[in-house]
Amino acid sequence: MSDASLNASQSQTGTAQPQDAGFSDFVALLKPRVMSLVVFTALVGLLAAPVGVHPVVGFTAILFIAIGGGASGALNMWWDADIDRIMKRTRKRPIPSGRITEGEAFGFGIALSAISVIMLGLATNMVAAGLLAFTIFFYVVIYSMWLKRWTPQNIVIGGAAGAFPPMIGWAAATGGVSIESVLMFALIFMWTPPHFWALALFMKSDYDEAGVPMLTSTHGRRVTRNHILAYTVLLVPVSFALLATSIGGPAYLIAAVALNALFLRGAWRIWRRDETAAEADHYRVEKKVFKHSLYYLFGLFTAILIDASLRGMGVIVDGGLMPLAGWGI
Repeated sequence: MSDASLNASQSQTGTAQPQDAGFSDFVALLKPRVMSLVVFTALVGLLAAPVGVHPVVGFTAILFIAIGGGASGALNMWWDADIDRIMKRTRKRPIPSGRITEGEAFGFGIALSAISVIMLGLATNMVAAGLLAFTIFFYVVIYSMWLKRWTPQNIVIGGAAGAFPPMIGWAAATGGVSIESVLMFALIFMWTPPHFWALALFMKSDYDEAGVPMLTSTHGRRVTRNHILAYTVLLVPVSFALLATSIGGPAYLIAAVALNALFLRGAWRIWRRDETAAEADHYRVEKKVFKHSLYYLFGLFTAILIDASLRGMGVIVDGGLMPLAGWGI
């Protein structure tokens, strides 16, 4: 059967026809785009920690944090297979398209969850392993099974799942939790709602059809725009709070000023728009702000990494410039 015939058959029956799963399909179950953010923020947490980590141990820690994040994605796809078949942007995922069965995805996710937690504990410490286990549980059970389909605050509370990786990376290096790792967690936690609500503004029909109580569906787009601006304003002091810790430095200061100004400008533009204007230009502003929000988080965590590198070279200490005559300061 040709691809066109297969797609026509699926659209007529409403179900995907069985297909053979390939390696790429199991990779897709891990949500590699989401995993890339998990890996990066966890790596920053690991490298920004004040404790040196052997490269092999560090690589192993990041590997199993990534696998744990992927396991969460596989279990999320297993649970959400019914709504994934409805939403346009998820219909081609491995389960809705029929390339992987729900049972296979569940077994794959459970196996990877166990492996990642056990191996992270053996490679680093039980605090990091415990945080990884709780992150998987939170994303799959608290967010996917409970919050996502129950409350429009799903992404607010559920955002904690995506905020844990830098805390896990920090714990892998230090064996504990500190104000620095808590603030990195808070930064991602506060960033998540305006980031996803910007997406929801131009993907509203998908969530409506799937019955997911996104804020755009339950309270309307005007309220969503208000919330985006409010959470972005609240995000600013959280991001600047990192400057008062040991991981804050000149690179982070520059990035925080520039990126917060851009994010606030985008949130303000979203807030000022009405639906007539947004529909007329196909939600161009909302799509742009959603894209820029990714740069915002990447930029701030890159700045943390730069300051950690400068600190390692002795250029800065305790988040400030080292007062050495040799540096001309």
